[in-house]
Amino acid sequence: MADPVIITCALTGSIHTPTMSPHLPVTADEMVNQALGAARTGASVLHLHARDPETGRPSANVEDFMAFLPRIRQQTDAVINVSTGGSSQMSLAERLAPALAARPEMCSLNMGSMNFGIFPLASKHEAWKHDWEKGFLEATRDVVFKNTFADIEHILNELGEGCGTRFEFECYDAGHIQTVAYYLKQGLVRPPVFIQFVLGILGGIDASPESLIFMKATADRLLGDSYRFSVLAAGRHQMRLGTMGAVLGGNVRVGLEDSLTDGAGRGFAPDNAFQVARIHRILDEMGFAVARPDEARIMLDLKGGDRVAF
Repeated sequence: MADPVIITCALTGSIHTPTMSPHLPVTADEMVNQALGAARTGASVLHLHARDPETGRPSANVEDFMAFLPRIRQQTDAVINVSTGGSSQMSLAERLAPALAARPEMCSLNMGSMNFGIFPLASKHEAWKHDWEKGFLEATRDVVFKNTFADIEHILNELGEGCGTRFEFECYDAGHIQTVAYYLKQGLVRPPVFIQFVLGILGGIDASPESLIFMKATADRLLGDSYRFSVLAAGRHQMRLGTMGAVLGGNVRVGLEDSLTDGAGRGFAPDNAFQVARIHRILDEMGFAVARPDEARIMLDLKGGDRVAF
């Protein structure tokens, strides 16, 4: 029988700003409540960023993470995945600080430097809730998200070898898959490799069925049977390309980090659990089983929730 499908929920991220949706979680209480709701409705992995609780600006402050990480862990057995991506406007040391302090089971790891353009979002609003928002978005016209080979090796050594953390390798284009394959061959990455195909970010590959097929074919050719994959599609493409990923034998990520809506023309998603419940229902109606956290840990060869530092 086919393996169950892992649903990852990405709660808040660093792309959307508070003006864009009243439902985007910002405070520790909001993060905890939405994380628990997502877990109850079927998310076995929770992908977490933090925000300044006063302004909603993306934060790499360890205290902001620790305001919600222990509370989530105490109330759910879902796998907690801490971002090492932060935002393109943070240094490597800033981005890694929360993960090094938390020593989680899992972290995201962007597999290359890239233009990461979220500046088109700045034209969609005239009034802003906070002064920082428009400038933060516009800055991405001239900011590169930096993860060099040296940066990647540093993360693999410090978090992987040093903390026993496994990675969700974020691949925004085919070259990132080639980088995963290189480190697999070098022995710095070991199977099972978990790849997130990230579709629809300006500067990376577009969100289309053709792109997903191309990314999977590339991973099949370079990684063979040593990997599992998940699909993240931005905005209105979230549900349909996630569903396509499951049909192709993969897993799926949803959440307000990737899309604030309930699909094209449907208005705001009221919370993260709403999106998890929708993809869960789609998978169920298609005959797919949804992975429990204990099943996800086995599938991804994780160290266990009792071996973290929060």
